[in-house]
Parts: sequence; structure tokens; C-alpha cells
Amino acid sequence: MKNSECTPMRLDYEHAGHHAKTPLKLWLRLFSCATLIETEISRRLRATFDISIAKFDFLAQLYRSPDGVMTMSQLGTCLMVTGGNITGLTDRLAREGLVERTPHPSDRRSQVIGLSEKGRAFFETMAEAHEDWIRELLDGLDDGDQEQLMENLGALKDTILENPGRKAGGA
Repeated sequence: MKNSECTPMRLDYEHAGHHAKTPLKLWLRLFSCATLIETEISRRLRATFDISIAKFDFLAQLYRSPDGVMTMSQLGTCLMVTGGNITGLTDRLAREGLVERTPHPSDRRSQVIGLSEKGRAFFETMAEAHEDWIRELLDGLDDGDQEQLMENLGALKDTILENPGRKAGGA
């Protein structure tokens, strides 16, 4: 495969496989849209704030946490990554002064991670830019189209979560 075949325009694989059934085409369309948005947001985070999307997501989880802190295990679950990945991200963010580790109040073997003051301020600045970027990327859809898409994706999410095969481990 040549590099030129994987340009953003070629991410629209649902049209290349015209013989594919609609559910597969829909999945490919969703995946290509998500990939395009994630790639652009990642590029902008790097260019503007010199931060990876993984670090941004890590800080976002802490920011949204009701207590403002999470255990490494909770972070791993929310971010769907391994403990090793969480440890590495925590180490790097702690060295940058963006997060702080404190002993867990009821489990001496564990630590809780929270945003430092610097981390909170930095995240709030990034979050504001992130929201503007998402708004800009979705600006081609009017408010009604965005609401309809939200409704449709919500119905899709419910359908997936209610799928009995999901709990049984397959078909």
C-alpha cells in the first residue's frame, strides 16, 4: 500500500466497499469521522500546548472527578489502559508539576492522583481551546443536525449497551 492511499480523503472506506451492507458502512463512517477528529485535536494539542492527547485525557478525567482525585486503578478503568500506561503518564505529569500523588486515606498500598494548581489552570486553558476546536470542526452542521446526530448516536449507544450478545461474549 502506498502512503498516498491513506490520505484523509481515503479514510472514507465505506464508499470503496460498495458491496458492504449498511451497518458495516455506518461503522466505517463513524470510525473515519472519529479518527479525523481525534487526529486534528491531537495535532492542535501538540502544536498549541505541547501535550499528547493521552495526557489531555488523563487530566480531563481528574478534572471531572467529583472528588478531584482518583486512584491509579480508577484512572486505568476510565481511560481503558493498563496500569503500566497509567504509571508512566502519572510519572511524566508529576514531573511536569501537573498532578500530585498522595497516600490513599484507607489503603496504604495505594495512592490517589489529583491535579495540582498548575495542572488545573493548564487544563482549564486547554479545555476552553478544545471546546472551540470541536465547535469549529462541527460547524458545518447546523444546530438541528447536531441535535439529530446526538439523538441518533444516543440511540445507537443504547442499542449497543442493551445487546444481549455483549454480555455473553459474542454472537
